[in-house]
Amino acid sequence: MPDGYTPDTRKRLTYETCCVQSTSERITALVQQERQISRRTFLRYVDRRFLWHVEQRFGYARDRRRGVTMASDWHVSYYRSLYDGRPCVFFRHSAIEYIFT
Repeated sequence: MPDGYTPDTRKRLTYETCCVQSTSERITALVQQERQISRRTFLRYVDRRFLWHVEQRFGYARDRRRGVTMASDWHVSYYRSLYDGRPCVFFRHSAIEYIFT
């Protein structure tokens, strides 16, 4: 991964693909360059409205009073990397990478 890597925070990243819909070569390269980041950092880069649609699809609640949130799920981890040569962030849920470019 290049030094000083930072996705452009002026343009919010949106969902592109997941590892199941990609190629093994692209995912291998993504994982080899991954750097773990916090959820807070991940949220700086993604379009939160779009992310909420993803969270709903997984059955997460919007807040803890209504159930389990993605933020409180310790099974979910967040990363930055390069996907197909482009800066990206992604989260890993149930051993599947969900990639935002």
